[in-house]
Amino acid sequence: MPFQSSGVANALIDSNTWKSKAKNIIFMVSDGMSSGTLNMADLFLQRRDGRGSNWINLYRENIVTRAHMDMASASSLVTDSAAASSSWGGGVRVKNGRLNYNENGEVNMPIWQKFKTSGKKVGCVTTVPITHATPAGFCVTSKTRGEQAEIAEMYLDLRFDVMMGGGSQYFEDRKDNRNLFTEFAEKGFQVLRSKNDMITLAKDKPVMGVFDKSGLPYELDRLNDEDMLKTIPSLAEMASSAIELMKDNKQGFCLQVEAGKVDWAAHANDGPAIIYDQVAFDDAIKVVMDFAQKDGNTLVIITSDHGNANPGLYYGEKADKNFETLFDFKHTNDWVLMNTLKTDTSNIFRDRVMVNQLYDLTEEQATELFDAYQHQSEDGAYNSYKLPFERYAHIQKKHTSVAFGSMEHSADFTELAMFGPGSENLKPFVTNTDLHTFMLHACHVENKF
Repeated sequence: MPFQSSGVANALIDSNTWKSKAKNIIFMVSDGMSSGTLNMADLFLQRRDGRGSNWINLYRENIVTRAHMDMASASSLVTDSAAASSSWGGGVRVKNGRLNYNENGEVNMPIWQKFKTSGKKVGCVTTVPITHATPAGFCVTSKTRGEQAEIAEMYLDLRFDVMMGGGSQYFEDRKDNRNLFTEFAEKGFQVLRSKNDMITLAKDKPVMGVFDKSGLPYELDRLNDEDMLKTIPSLAEMASSAIELMKDNKQGFCLQVEAGKVDWAAHANDGPAIIYDQVAFDDAIKVVMDFAQKDGNTLVIITSDHGNANPGLYYGEKADKNFETLFDFKHTNDWVLMNTLKTDTSNIFRDRVMVNQLYDLTEEQATELFDAYQHQSEDGAYNSYKLPFERYAHIQKKHTSVAFGSMEHSADFTELAMFGPGSENLKPFVTNTDLHTFMLHACHVENKF
């Protein structure tokens, strides 16, 4: 029975062993992070900045309790993000694609609703749509993760305290012609549409911040675009703002922080994107740990929901130097490919690669890649999965020594690190559903819902 709980929960959640109590929980997820992604971000920072990553330094300095986690869903050894988040959010394994929705039609009350009912403030910040699978798994129930417009409506009624990310297409310009931003404002929300809106916020009003139509830009692209830097916050900035808005609540708060585009980069085999977005997640870890170490009442959970594409830095006599070329990249593979038009030429494409990624494609390679655009629509609105991401990554490997094993999720046991009250109860190997009850016990909240 490969999809049943391992039984580890019994040892994990014995309430008689819980002497400490957490007032707050910050649950951090690097979505789709394989072990190679974590490793490359640490190597990148060592070589570029002369320091290790904040995450790996927590291991080096023995600051956290560490475990591995079995993330299988009810339908597969290889989970998707909806089932993964639901296993934590609802405490039950569900089929891939579902949000806290069981096969028999029953639903599992999501954990942020439980904590909200207990008096805590709750929220999520993410680099993908705020209605996407990982935040939604902590917040709502749905037969399918794809109903993001409906999930946006659910948020309006649930009145979570701080929600920030992308996904404006699910709030405005909708098929039903509703403008949910107007409706959120009418219900007393502070509606944020740009980074500047985050500067002055009232702590007594809930926040809905949506900063882009779909996912937020990849961090490497954001860092090299002055307009994006002014208008779109980083994950660390959103996390810092959310903590500031909720930290004074007498009953505490619970916050999910997700680097959702690490997963998107893995699906696209986009080496520059995956490394810089993982580093951006690592910056958010510092924000969270600085708060938690000072606060003393916050349980921090740092993990991933599944592996994806199993990227890594691979052997070769120029591997070190090749990897270091990423220091000077200006844009991601996504930016290069998505900004190429059918009306361009292969030479224009070669120039774009040289300027933004500092290596020279051969004429044959450029022609091969550019030919893929001849089958796209005239308006330039490309479906990224029809563009030659996989081939481009294979060519790029020679220049960066970064390669990928696939373009899909993998069944890796995920990394799990904990700090703060309750972390001493973590066992070395756990099942995903264990974390639901673990969080309730950590805050001494009775699971009576």
